Formats: sequence, C-alpha cells, structure tokens
Amino acid sequence: MQPPAQQDRAASHPAWEVALLFPDQGSWSQEDYLALQTNRLVEFAEGNVEVLDVPTEEHQLIVAFLYRAIMEFVTARGLGTVLFAPLRVKLWEGKFREPDVVFMLAENSLRRHGKFWDGADLVVEVVSPEDPDRDLGTKREEYARAGIPEYWIADPRDATITVLTLSSPGGPYAVAGTFGRGEQARSALLPGLEVDVERAFAEVVR
Repeated sequence: MQPPAQQDRAASHPAWEVALLFPDQGSWSQEDYLALQTNRLVEFAEGNVEVLDVPTEEHQLIVAFLYRAIMEFVTARGLGTVLFAPLRVKLWEGKFREPDVVFMLAENSLRRHGKFWDGADLVVEVVSPEDPDRDLGTKREEYARAGIPEYWIADPRDATITVLTLSSPGGPYAVAGTFGRGEQARSALLPGLEVDVERAFAEVVR
C-alpha cells in the first residue's frame, strides 16, 4: 500500500487521460462537435474547438436584459423564437458560433434543430473587454457571410448598441444606427422593436 503522501499526489494530478477520449485539435468532425456534452460555451471551426471564457456578471446582466426585451416583443406578436447561449448556430459547413442572444423568424422554424440552428435572423453579442475585436470584427464578417440579416453589438465600454443590417445578400453589414444612453436601439428586421439603451446597461456593476 502506498504511503498517504504518495496517495494524495497520485489522486491530485489532472486527469490528462480524459483528453485522449477526444480528437486532437484540427481533427474534430462536425459530428464530434455536436456530440460534445458540456455546459460550457464551445465553438467550432476547421476541425478545432474553442472553449470560451465563463461570462462575467456584467456580461450576463446585459444579455438577460436584451433577451427579455426581444423575447417580450416577439412573443406578444408570434414572430418567432428567441433564445440565449449556450445554443449552437451553424454559420456554414464546419463553422459554429454561440451568440449571446439568437432569434429565428417563425417562417424559418424548419432551420431550428434539436442540437443546433441553421443560421439565424438576428444575433446579439455583448463585447468582451478582453477581446473586443472578436465581436467587432471577426464575428461581424462571419455573421454577414452567413447571411444573418441583423447583428446587434452591445458594448459595455461606452454603453452603446450598434445595429448592423445586410446591405445585400452575401454583402457586408451596414450600420443602421449606433445608439447610446438616452436613446432607443431600433431594429430594422422587426419594426417597432425598440430597446432602451440606458436600461440595458443600468445594472452593470462599476
């Protein structure tokens, strides 16, 4: 029998062997990714998985407000389905993101599947101060390429919501408006949907 100190050391090291149960980076298939069971946000591209950071309280408060605002509007009018991360959204073959908030029009409900959605009609991302270019640049290009009609970027750094819309199918996004405190962020896709920017950022811890 091992001495107690040796037993403690043996029991305390990370279970590296678990990693051997999964494909190497670069070798993941779409099927491997969709079979992954986790409560963490995990995105997928070109055979690689990326485990995202756990959201902060600030991030989640903003997401919760925007989700409720959009959900109340679309539910009252029977316009479609709105959900929040984690939910896998397929942008194109072999490329998945998990937007903070995602909406699908009722007429496109056949694009909703149990494990993922084929694209979306509106997505919302809250900018991470650690990597703002991810939401402001990378995802802006990807969501436009995927043909998602409307993309909202909520930026806690300056308390603004930017609404982007597709100028043409497959084309780049155009700025429909950048809205700050004291203004209402307005949707082009959903006429009548207005979100109070002041309230969206009101509960953010400073």
